[in-house]
Amino acid sequence: MMKAQLAGLMRQAQQMQESMRKLQEELAATEVEGQSGAGMVKVTMTCRHDVRRVSIDPSLLADDKDMLEDLVAAAVNDAARKVEAAVQEKMSALTGGLGLPPGLNLPF
Repeated sequence: MMKAQLAGLMRQAQQMQESMRKLQEELAATEVEGQSGAGMVKVTMTCRHDVRRVSIDPSLLADDKDMLEDLVAAAVNDAARKVEAAVQEKMSALTGGLGLPPGLNLPF
């Protein structure tokens, strides 16, 4: 009986590992967009924190360089927050039935 339980746990661990691999692939392909300056600066980032695109409204190019740099930083930060929310949502769907403590950060 103990061997059957151990075999069952091993199967569950393998299934979880496969689910995590699929989730990592999905997150790498999932993009979010962060914005600042009422959408005048946009940053597209994957859920693995890879920046794919930066879009700057042409009207900002004639403005103050410091302000533009601040807007880019704010858009990147907004995208990063959205990435974290998307990752948490997808992770909770994957780990929902496992009884893991809330806020547990699983490595990627």
